[in-house]
Amino acid sequence: MTKKSAQGTPPFPDNVKDSAHQIWLAGLGAFNKAQEEGSKVFDALVQEGLAIQHKTQSAAEAKLTEATHKMSAMASDLGNRATGQWGKLETIFEDRVAKALHQLGVPTASALEALAAQVEKLSQAVEKLGTRPAARAAAKTRSTKPAAKRKSAPKTPSPSGKGRK
Repeated sequence: MTKKSAQGTPPFPDNVKDSAHQIWLAGLGAFNKAQEEGSKVFDALVQEGLAIQHKTQSAAEAKLTEATHKMSAMASDLGNRATGQWGKLETIFEDRVAKALHQLGVPTASALEALAAQVEKLSQAVEKLGTRPAARAAAKTRSTKPAAKRKSAPKTPSPSGKGRK
């Protein structure tokens, strides 16, 4: 049996042995608790990681969409500027070509169109004149008048002295 001190407490080595045993049991309990809680903590960390991943993906997609819109706007703006510059260049080129053609005496497209319209009107007027009955009759009488008679030259005797028969 164990000896007890005068105050009723077990001697020092037994006290240490009981404390070590209690520490060992507390460690086992903590280990068991950590194992049980560890899987719960692990699952909680996985869920938290998924939530953070979704947030970062959403933020990245938003930034990507924003960057895409900005790039599209910049490209559109550059396209409009380039189109404007090409339009100005085209106008300058057309003006210079028109000036050179004018100096050479080449008529413009509008002048040629006006001339073509005038020719068309004149063609229609001539056609109408040609189909009028009076004009046809006058043209007919001019073309059917007999030609003026020519005087025949006097007959000259042939060198043989005989005339023609």
